[in-house]
Amino acid sequence: MGMFTESIEVSRAANGMPLRVKWRGREYRLVAEPERWFERRKWWDENLRIPRGIGAGMADYEMWRLQLAPATGGGAPQSVDVSFDPQSERWRLVRIHVELARSA
Repeated sequence: MGMFTESIEVSRAANGMPLRVKWRGREYRLVAEPERWFERRKWWDENLRIPRGIGAGMADYEMWRLQLAPATGGGAPQSVDVSFDPQSERWRLVRIHVELARSA
């Protein structure tokens, strides 16, 4: 598994669940229900203080594990982990599992 951060485009359903991904000019579709969790941000390195009442987005990253396959043609499903920042509404690819990294 490789770890880095790169901007990606994610199309979402009305409930916020990812549906499709565009990365490096290629389209991918989800082939399994995505898994969602939160990871603690090292806010103490980024900010000296967090205002009272601010949590999600400031203290935690919203993470999704996606099982992707190319939107056109064949290909075995691959796993990636992406993060979503609700304040900027940006998606970042943060982990690529080995199989996808080899085919990219």
